[in-house]
Amino acid sequence: MAVYIDDAVHPWRGERWAHLMADTLPELHALAQRLGIPRRAFQNRPSGAHYDVPAPLREQAIALGARGISRHTDRELLRAVIANARAQYNP
Repeated sequence: MAVYIDDAVHPWRGERWAHLMADTLPELHALAQRLGIPRRAFQNRPSGAHYDVPAPLREQAIALGARGISRHTDRELLRAVIANARAQYNP
């Protein structure tokens, strides 16, 4: 089982943001909690279950065990992680 964090490339409110995703929702919520991200920040979306993480927290997430993935060098893995996150969506 694993938790993943993509590159912080998504601009919003003057910052760059990454997406925290995981093989399972319990893993995802546990790491988000360790990062101090409140459960209400969970994004249960058709585009994929995830948490938005500001760029300054990306390295901390990696230090806590998340695997950093890049859309430039890890394309196949990123596609699989996103497909799994989409499957975790629960309307």
